[in-house]
Amino acid sequence: MDRSRVLSVPRRATVGLVGLAALATAAALGVVAPVAPDRAAADRAGSRIDLETATVEQLQEAMSARKLTSEELTNDYIERIRALNSDGPGLNAVRVLNDSAVEEARQADRDRRRGKVRGPLHGIPVLVKDNIDVRRLPTTAGALALADSHPADDAFLVKRLRAAGAVIIGKTNLTEFANFTTNGMPSGYSGLGGQVLNPYDVSQTPSGSSSGSGAAAAAGLATVTVGTETSGSILSPSVANSLVGVKPTVGLVSRTGVVPIAASQDTAGPMTRSVYDAAALLTALTGIDPEDPATETSKDVAGTDYTAALSKEALKGVRVGVASSPTGNQAIAFNRALDVLRAQGATVVPVTVNTGGLPPGILNYEFKRDLNAYLARLPRNAPMKTLDDVVRYNLAHAAEGTIKFGQTLLETSNAIDVDDPATKAAYEADRDNGIAGARQRIDSVLAAEDLDAILFTGSGSAGIGARAQYPSVAVPIGYDPANGRPFGMSFLGTAYTEAKLLSFAYAYEQAAQEWRPPSVVNPSLFRCVRPGKWQRSCAP
Repeated sequence: MDRSRVLSVPRRATVGLVGLAALATAAALGVVAPVAPDRAAADRAGSRIDLETATVEQLQEAMSARKLTSEELTNDYIERIRALNSDGPGLNAVRVLNDSAVEEARQADRDRRRGKVRGPLHGIPVLVKDNIDVRRLPTTAGALALADSHPADDAFLVKRLRAAGAVIIGKTNLTEFANFTTNGMPSGYSGLGGQVLNPYDVSQTPSGSSSGSGAAAAAGLATVTVGTETSGSILSPSVANSLVGVKPTVGLVSRTGVVPIAASQDTAGPMTRSVYDAAALLTALTGIDPEDPATETSKDVAGTDYTAALSKEALKGVRVGVASSPTGNQAIAFNRALDVLRAQGATVVPVTVNTGGLPPGILNYEFKRDLNAYLARLPRNAPMKTLDDVVRYNLAHAAEGTIKFGQTLLETSNAIDVDDPATKAAYEADRDNGIAGARQRIDSVLAAEDLDAILFTGSGSAGIGARAQYPSVAVPIGYDPANGRPFGMSFLGTAYTEAKLLSFAYAYEQAAQEWRPPSVVNPSLFRCVRPGKWQRSCAP
């Protein structure tokens, strides 16, 4: 199934679009009051919910009360995707829809009627990044070379989502090969999928390689989305798209069936509009996978319900190290966030975390090895068998746009023989020393000041956290009054402290109430989106 299937979705009455034009028109050019995720209101139809702000809890309540079915919800998201992704603003965040999504939703409804509700994600539509295997859909990583590459089965994390009752509605666009194709390629661009747009400001990058998941979550094209990160690709687009993003500890979420960059740092994780939704999604994603040995290290937290730790009182008595000193409007927003932390009972301590001077990165070493291992798992008729096949295909089809910005990273990794004794020794030294060094820098700061977490502006924890294999949680903290572009901050902790970090983010979120949807911050993008009262000022 290709992207043309998204373009041909039939028109229908939809949930959550009726209020878009009115909301966008009502937004003034001055300060706009924040709209909290837990205060999203039903639209004038009474039982309909605004999908741009809808939360997992609201949708579950509506489905439990039989005001809404999963089938209706799934169809409404499909219509919203048509209106915002393919028509209207053309966000280009969703690359392909799942033909079976509506039937999956019907099954979720049947199960609900029988009293078999599997948890908070039951019947909830989810979009996953297009480097994650979903049966009967191609897994392309945005590459033309993989346009017809169909896996034999779901990725382990997708199986976990299905077991939780989620509906896989489709897959999101991304920066090609998770931004490991070449240096200087725009975030959100791929030869197969084109350019993702940021719904808060289309002139700005959607950021990271999980750009499609970020833009889709922000614009309400699914209730929640899944991204992947090697170094910043969940956290950075989450900040850019005003989302909560969770970069888990390496090993908490299985990588089986995910197109890799580097096993030492790769992980998948939630990208959502609220902390509760991120916690609910993370709960579903986790599990020990015999095919991914790293998940064995998560056995002590296996089965954790990450929503259970969420409390508005979680910051009381907590010590948070602040490792950033932003300037300008970002500093104003960040300092306002620090005031909220203090008001909620946290002690804020200035700290310095040395994020530079670590051993050389290991992505070039691991990419060829790990991609070849992924390709070897595919059916015998898979179009690509090795990274070398991809490089050669790209060169042969350059006129078709395979390598508009080049493929220097693919070629560099392809030339490395990690089994060569000298190369292997250098790689293993850089890998092990990089992990140990990053952990020591984080752990020493935490211990010296008796801290519970370290706080960074934006996605500042991404680089050192990736090398350490440690978790981070990003949360919105406001918008630049000069242009409306989102600001965020990230909590960083040690291995498997996701529950604690999410609780801190939740307590902050609930007290600050900073989040606003794109149509409020950037009303011009949504003003002429159908359906709604069509304005004479809109183009035909």
